[in-house]
Amino acid sequence: MPRKEQGWVTFQTSEDERKILEEFCEQSQRTKTEILRELVRSLNQHSSVPISPSIQQEKQEDIYTQKPDIESSIQKKSLKVSSRNILKGVVKRVVYGAVNSEVTLEIIHKVELTSIITRASAEELELSEGKEAYAVIKSNDIVIARE
Repeated sequence: MPRKEQGWVTFQTSEDERKILEEFCEQSQRTKTEILRELVRSLNQHSSVPISPSIQQEKQEDIYTQKPDIESSIQKKSLKVSSRNILKGVVKRVVYGAVNSEVTLEIIHKVELTSIITRASAEELELSEGKEAYAVIKSNDIVIARE
């Protein structure tokens, strides 16, 4: 199937632009696709061109619209961990127990990961419904983290 029909966008960059994007991805621990999607979504905030109702509906339903725009991301301090499998998500629910807590993150629409962490960790991370967090996957463990 041609990329055009799949919603793909391909473009060329200079070597310097590519290095800037790759360095930003490494520092923010996000993929090029995530960064470029955030940039495209942030364009609507700076544009006087109205968006169609169908796009507005998609935007409301899209979990990624809860992410900060690219400019505010630059100001954030990056999370530094040795694990390479890091998935950004939104806390769907936290069930506090006496010792442990069950934390569920929605990674993308209808894709959820659940991790059991200590109650103290959940409280220290200030996890609550709607907050952004990361699923850090190392071997057979999933660790929850926040910036």
